[in-house]
Amino acid sequence: MKNDVPVWEKANLTLEEAAAYSNIGINRLREISNEQNCPFVLWVGSKRLIKRKPFESFLEKSYSI
Repeated sequence: MKNDVPVWEKANLTLEEAAAYSNIGINRLREISNEQNCPFVLWVGSKRLIKRKPFESFLEKSYSI
């Protein structure tokens, strides 16, 4: 039995979920999250997750990306 949590309730998102959630392409998200001081990326080994709340704050403060 799999428990599916809605994207807007998850603490961390995969790149695919973050792209669908924000309407930003996966390649652009990968490029932004590769930056050294990216405030919303969480590395779990080599897997990249996007912290949803800091990502939302980043988007609110951004004029263009």
